Amino acid sequence: MAFIYYVTQIQFEFGAVKLLKQECERVGITRPLVVTDPGVKAAGVLQKALDALPGMTVAVFDQTPSNPTEAAVRAAVEMYKSQGCDGLIAVGGGSAIDCAKGIAIAATHEGPLTHYATIEGGSPRITERAAPLIAVPTTSGTGSEVARGAIIIVDDHRKLGFHSWHLVPKTAICDPELTLGLPPGLTAATGMDAIAHCMETFMSAAFNPPADGIALDGLTRGWANIEQATKNGSDRDARLHMMSASMQGAMAFQKGLGAVHSLSHSLGGVNPRLHHGTLNAMFLPAVIRFNATAESVQKEKRLERMAHAMGLAAAGDIPEAIRDMNARLGLPTGLAAMGVTDAMFDEIIKGAMADHCHKTNPRVATQEEYRDMLKQSL
Repeated sequence: MAFIYYVTQIQFEFGAVKLLKQECERVGITRPLVVTDPGVKAAGVLQKALDALPGMTVAVFDQTPSNPTEAAVRAAVEMYKSQGCDGLIAVGGGSAIDCAKGIAIAATHEGPLTHYATIEGGSPRITERAAPLIAVPTTSGTGSEVARGAIIIVDDHRKLGFHSWHLVPKTAICDPELTLGLPPGLTAATGMDAIAHCMETFMSAAFNPPADGIALDGLTRGWANIEQATKNGSDRDARLHMMSASMQGAMAFQKGLGAVHSLSHSLGGVNPRLHHGTLNAMFLPAVIRFNATAESVQKEKRLERMAHAMGLAAAGDIPEAIRDMNARLGLPTGLAAMGVTDAMFDEIIKGAMADHCHKTNPRVATQEEYRDMLKQSL
């Protein structure tokens, strides 16, 4: 049975951050904990959000790591409770938003965070008690501002997914102006993350025509604008389309992701210093080749439709076009350039096989097929 559900209220425009107090009032947040990271604070973006909350009592947790951890969630929960907070505002990229979702669970539910992880059967344990969250994305990548999931590295070093409709932000404030100062390297990495989301959700075999349309349009916008956004970060039109592509990829998440993400989640747990979006960019060519023979992909002509959205002549051109785009954006040439070796393959494969995205790939990979994809991605 298909389940199709869209729930987030989205404010999407240049200057939308000014609506932050209005949205707090709408959802009943009176004492927010603002969750962010040192980079967002240093760039002055946090201050723009705080300036939009005049007269409100606000606490700030600004120590979100580049890959959110259970330890960071614990530290933020202590602040949330000691300051008497009643809701969350995440200001940042996917790390800050996912960290805030972890806080939304841990501040209102008993037991260790792993008890609520998807692969531990935890999704039904997340209830409406989850703290309300408003998300203000400052990158165009994860789309976590409209998604029901969060990815957090737990204490035993696994990178786990947490999924519940109770974690979907009550409001997403998508203000492309907040991304104008994003450095080229981060623009490229987060932009390829958004493109990977659009492609993987579109390739998923799940029946969800609205999600297919949203993902395909997001791919069109992202592919056409990522190079310009990276080379000229002040291009407002390119920034707008990249933020839309990011949002659209995540709106289609409900179809499920696939092998790109099962591999990148696992490798990100093995080495948390590696950027998730960059990893997705490295894995996309090999996974697309692997998916090309999937019955659902062939029946629905999914690669041909993606090629058309990307302005390519044929489906077979997609993997090389992605490699060429990665090179033009200044991303690594492969996993080896990121310090990954074949000695790490067994651990990566073990994590990928256990990941929540493993079984939603249009072809369910074996250990040896994952190994081959890793070799191709080196």
